[in-house]
Amino acid sequence: MNLLAHFFLSGTENHSLTLGNFSGDFVKGKKYLQYPPEVKKGILLHRQIDSFTDHHPQVINSKRRLYSRYHHYSAVLVDLYYDYILAGNFGEYSSQSLPDFANAVYAILYKNKEVLPDRAQYILPYMSRDNWLVHYGTLEGISRACKGIASRSPYASGIATGAEELEKYLPFFEDEFRLFFPQMQQHVKEWLAAYGEE
Repeated sequence: MNLLAHFFLSGTENHSLTLGNFSGDFVKGKKYLQYPPEVKKGILLHRQIDSFTDHHPQVINSKRRLYSRYHHYSAVLVDLYYDYILAGNFGEYSSQSLPDFANAVYAILYKNKEVLPDRAQYILPYMSRDNWLVHYGTLEGISRACKGIASRSPYASGIATGAEELEKYLPFFEDEFRLFFPQMQQHVKEWLAAYGEE
């Protein structure tokens, strides 16, 4: 799952959970133990979301469709594609508009910026300035994200054309997302309900 889906799944009611979920990509190993309890919970939620996604048969189908061209980066592209589909159908999953949701997320992150890891603090101004969460709902936004990834890694140069595959196979990715995402929502709901401090 990419940024929009992660934020949507943690919601904006519990700010610490939102902060932790955003921090998840930047906090490795046991370093999550250094954070306050609810932020720690958000980091572990992020890991749960990633694990559930990686092993889900519909996601595996989506990645398989891309593998011959993009190899390891198929997973990165599927994360972006699923954000595109979620953004384009946001009203089916939320009573809040996507722009309002995005603004609420940015406000939480800025208000609590000092809690975020350094790398997350660095990304935040770019994310809000270019409104990544809303622009993931456009092919131009996905294309820009793919080109950005390619520019940051010499090994990811081929991913720059990733938006082409989204446009070509969109109905298949949509079908797989619609089967996968409600199960992801249920998994998150159950995990949060069962979560307890050790």
